Amino acid sequence: MQQSIQEALRLFEKKKAMRSTEVFAEGIQPRTLYKMRDDGLVVQEGRGLYRLADAQTWSDPDLAVVALRIPKGVICLISALYFHHLTTQIPHEVYVALPRDSEKPRIQYPPTRFFWISPEPFKAGIEKHKIDNVEVNVYGVPKTIADCFKFRNKTGMDVALESLREGLRQKRCTPEEILRFARIDRVERAMLPYLEALA
Repeated sequence: MQQSIQEALRLFEKKKAMRSTEVFAEGIQPRTLYKMRDDGLVVQEGRGLYRLADAQTWSDPDLAVVALRIPKGVICLISALYFHHLTTQIPHEVYVALPRDSEKPRIQYPPTRFFWISPEPFKAGIEKHKIDNVEVNVYGVPKTIADCFKFRNKTGMDVALESLREGLRQKRCTPEEILRFARIDRVERAMLPYLEALA
């Protein structure tokens, strides 16, 4: 048992956080992982998700957990605005985009809100960022602004306008970049008057 704990610790030192399925796929027995948890060597961050107990605590645990639990998801809308420092809103749930044909993931924590998106808009504008050594998919600034207009009935027109105003004010993107994603999202006509007024 001690040898298998040492092997598991070496794995966790490389990856910092792992899903239990990844741990078991590496040949570590479930009883070894649960003993490590009970002995305080690893901390359970969510259902089936563990990190080294002495690893630095996550600066944004919700995004890191979602990225590990839902690898094909993309952080979007208010969560992406918050990540890019473009909103005064504090998201009370993590907003996640998924491909239209995917099933709803089973995740209890953190609170999560899903948006199913068709292939071209889903793939457009994805950026990869490292948060606490975890790779997180987040939509870039111009795509997020266009998405806020596309989903304005769900997130509010005030959020869409704030994202556009702040994105331009902070020079995080150009009107042309925003329009490119507005075309992909099919909201160019809805956005154009606001873009012309603010640009």
